[in-house]
Amino acid sequence: MVLPFDLQDFLLRARVLNLYRQALRTAQRAPVHARAELRQTIRQEMEKNRNCNDKQRIRFLISEGLERLKGLDEMLDMQGH
Repeated sequence: MVLPFDLQDFLLRARVLNLYRQALRTAQRAPVHARAELRQTIRQEMEKNRNCNDKQRIRFLISEGLERLKGLDEMLDMQGH
């Protein structure tokens, strides 16, 4: 049985997809030799939590992902990428 998708589910899903796209765009700035591994790591992290239905946990994972992405972005900036 598929439960109906409410507005909150829709908005959380949009935030997750936005984080994923942002992470993949940031990975494109990485050195060429590291891009594939970085994309694979991003994908694995997303897949690991794909079936999570706990909205509070999803919000936590989004904020954790944003922090990690910010750190990656700053590191790439410092390296000049």
